[in-house]
Amino acid sequence: MPTRTELGVWRSFLRAHARLTRVLEAELIAEQRLSLAAYDVLVQLAEAPQHRLRMTELADAVLLSRSGVTRLVDRLERAGLVLRERADGDGRGVVAVLTPEGLDRLRVAAGTHLTGVARHFAEGFGGDELEAFGRSCDRLGSVDRDGH
Repeated sequence: MPTRTELGVWRSFLRAHARLTRVLEAELIAEQRLSLAAYDVLVQLAEAPQHRLRMTELADAVLLSRSGVTRLVDRLERAGLVLRERADGDGRGVVAVLTPEGLDRLRVAAGTHLTGVARHFAEGFGGDELEAFGRSCDRLGSVDRDGH
């Protein structure tokens, strides 16, 4: 069982994450009419080779369920930001492809999002705190299910 201190830090982490994602999403919606999840999908596709990912890879990259990614990609496709194609050599596989309009929309939205990340996240750290926090997050992100 976690100690009182460990549980307190865990809860602080959860509150900070919830607050940051709410604020960043609210800014993206207000200024760009784009959810944080939609922004994340566009970023993942922009960074992928040839701006395309299998739907399963996209779901893993954005940490949404497959059905959640499908619904989100449906909306992005209707908006002209993403399109779906059959995977080469695989009649069952589907890839999501970032359109030129999607890349343009991402470039504009990035200004809002990155400004928010700097203001609401990065500026909250002093000195070497940000690098230490990054190392801690890297360590936590690489832990397997057995805690190793």
